[in-house]
Amino acid sequence: MKTPRFWLSDGLIPTLLAPIAWIYGAATQWRLKLKSPHKCKAKVICIGNITAGGVGKTPVAMAMAEKYLKEGKKVFFVTRGYKGKLKNIVVDLQKHTPEQTGDEPRLLAGIAPTIIAPCREWGAEKAVRLGAEIIIMDDGFQNPGLFKDESWLVFDGTVGVGNGKIIPAGPLRETLENGQKRANYILIMGEDKTGLAAKCSLPVYFGKLKPLPFSLENRRVLAFAGIGHPEKFYQTLKKLNYQTVITKDFPDHHAYSKNDLDELHRLASEAGLSLVTTEKDFVKLPQSAQRNVSCLKVRAEWSVRSTK
Repeated sequence: MKTPRFWLSDGLIPTLLAPIAWIYGAATQWRLKLKSPHKCKAKVICIGNITAGGVGKTPVAMAMAEKYLKEGKKVFFVTRGYKGKLKNIVVDLQKHTPEQTGDEPRLLAGIAPTIIAPCREWGAEKAVRLGAEIIIMDDGFQNPGLFKDESWLVFDGTVGVGNGKIIPAGPLRETLENGQKRANYILIMGEDKTGLAAKCSLPVYFGKLKPLPFSLENRRVLAFAGIGHPEKFYQTLKKLNYQTVITKDFPDHHAYSKNDLDELHRLASEAGLSLVTTEKDFVKLPQSAQRNVSCLKVRAEWSVRSTK
């Protein structure tokens, strides 16, 4: 989602929205207290956030899974499958379409078995029955149904906690103080431009998205993306010495229509450009369209620089 400008600073609009924000925040804390979380036999790791908008949780979840897979662990993902039509399934990339699963489960399923389950405890038990030793939740930090053995709060270093106010007055789903009470680690993606690390009481890690090997003969590109912060994708291409002649933004989790793709191909063809998109967008394209679009893949990596 696009971040409203007023989420980044104090002002009249956040002040006017403060009563609604208080209700939202109180409801979140009340919901968390009402339900006793279900403890399953596998280790559950939650890659979550307390802010609205894209912060890079899915690449972090993928990198976390790859770490445990290298150690020989049986890893499963459990996710709610945002904007997907099917629920309570194990994703089959050969059988299920992007419309049925949503985009993020398709990314995850390319790494490890992925279960779409709005009821996270059901998904976890299904994973355990299938042999899971490690269950990684992509999102779900505010979901009280499943006990988390380890929780990571991921932040965009450029935005931090914004104006520090709760939705709709600011970007927070809950306060930093309340979120840290249930988390184990803070992961700041990119440069910490707001001084967030100094406000945290938990161990703080700093991460970045590292591009995987990528090469195009034509370095003049039309780049398009339907992610939370598409400008980061465009900046990555520029750092790899590609000339982003045309950029096209789409809403986060956008379902590309035939008209969208025809227009993108027309623009690229007329200007002699290569079409490039993110991995999250690429997995939603029909195979016929994928043949003419290049995909820049990234993986998260991080290291600790601050312990409290």
